[in-house]
Amino acid sequence: MVNDRKKGKQRSGAPEPLTEAQLRSIFKRADENRDGRLDKHELRNAFVSLGSHLPCWRAGQGLHRADGNRDGYISEDEMDALIQYALKIGYTM
Repeated sequence: MVNDRKKGKQRSGAPEPLTEAQLRSIFKRADENRDGRLDKHELRNAFVSLGSHLPCWRAGQGLHRADGNRDGYISEDEMDALIQYALKIGYTM
């Protein structure tokens, strides 16, 4: 076990799941053109950075699940649904 001095806890060395805040940060960084929305290409790149084995498929599924108004983009208002989808997958750091 590794001693985590900052938190005063023992860690087993096992991968830890990404938090909502970490996922939000990853998705916000994926917004290449800084328009405040994620398109399928930007989502694909985000899932690549998360280590997805099927990033194109994950991007399509993320759009399907989170794009409530069906405009082809994930807006800030739809981000929570995308994060919930990613949390269910269980990405780790």
